[in-house]
Amino acid sequence: MLRSFYIDSDGNDITMGFVKENDYATDCAAFVARQPSRYAFQCLEPCIIVDLPYTAMADGFGRFKNLETYGRRYKEQVLAAQQARIEACLVEVAEQRYLNFVRQHPDLFGRVSLTHLASYLGIERQSLSRIRKKLADRR
Repeated sequence: MLRSFYIDSDGNDITMGFVKENDYATDCAAFVARQPSRYAFQCLEPCIIVDLPYTAMADGFGRFKNLETYGRRYKEQVLAAQQARIEACLVEVAEQRYLNFVRQHPDLFGRVSLTHLASYLGIERQSLSRIRKKLADRR
């Protein structure tokens, strides 16, 4: 498993997402624009990484119609996921973002550190601990 992150202007490490097995670790917008990504990727578990350059993808899209369709569908999924994340950050309270993460990514829940999860949710580590305690007390 990987995590994508960047360092903000104050030196804070901001987690943007997590990449599970057999998924793509990419900054799709930078890849398409052929510009350096502002994101870094960190292996959280042992990984095998396959490098697929833009030129190889473009060549494959040109030669194989099904691959081009697959690439378009992948970009649509990335766009939908980005839109959902933006909306969640704008309209949901931290507790709801946490509950949604647990519901949508049960396979990641025990594998992601609370520090990285808090960063991904846009909250402080202490706030995440309070949310988790509050939810545990309800049970």
